Amino acid sequence: MIDVPVQNLLVALAVTTVAGLATGFGSLLVFASKGPNARLLAFGLAFAGGAMVYVSLGEILTKSITAFSAQFGDRLGFTWGTLSFLAGVLLIVTIDRLVPNPHERLEVDDPYFREHNRDYVKRVGLLTAIAITAHNFPEGLATFFATLENPGVGLPLAFAIAIHNIPEGIAIAVPVYFATNNKTYAFVACLLSGLAEPVGAIVGYVLLRPFLSDAVFGAVFGLIAGVMVFLALDELLPAAKRYAKGHETVYGLVTGMGALAISLVLFKW
Repeated sequence: MIDVPVQNLLVALAVTTVAGLATGFGSLLVFASKGPNARLLAFGLAFAGGAMVYVSLGEILTKSITAFSAQFGDRLGFTWGTLSFLAGVLLIVTIDRLVPNPHERLEVDDPYFREHNRDYVKRVGLLTAIAITAHNFPEGLATFFATLENPGVGLPLAFAIAIHNIPEGIAIAVPVYFATNNKTYAFVACLLSGLAEPVGAIVGYVLLRPFLSDAVFGAVFGLIAGVMVFLALDELLPAAKRYAKGHETVYGLVTGMGALAISLVLFKW
């Protein structure tokens, strides 16, 4: 078993919690205006997607292969790292099939919500919160282990996930706020969903701690890379395209990749 300093655990948990609680910021946007700027939102989502894809394929998958190679040699290390990546994709696809992640419209004044009764909308909000919460567990595990192993990788990933969590908070807050007309309820619903990330991190660490080794770290990083790439391609980029009115998606994508690449270079110094 690999011993991890308590300070590293606390830093990783703090970073994961902050990223998760970005869902609460999404609810504040709902309260402050009729809706966020669509073009800025498109750019932000694509930025997060580009950052997540880059760090997953450029750093996290590489760490998986390196960890496996330290225990099994280069050939098996590359093989197990690749298989772990594909297993991560399969894992999040399975979660997505069992608990589909709803993509709510972001306009608070959406006619859909005006035309349906409050009880129905309250149920929509509850189901949305449950679905997003289920998807937040692997995100929390990803942020935690990435930061635990290397803050230079974990911090940019946490930032990208935080951006990703803002529209999720909006998706939860819109129906809950409409149904209850209570800002506190909507805000708390968003925070509880966001707290699934540090909870997922703690549960995952507790379960894996007795078995921590190079191979376990390799498996976790491979799974993380697969999950993050799928989330970026399945959720962030399509959502960015939906709200874009021009080239915001591709600009955000390449800017996210570039910013992440530069940040990783700076961390090396």
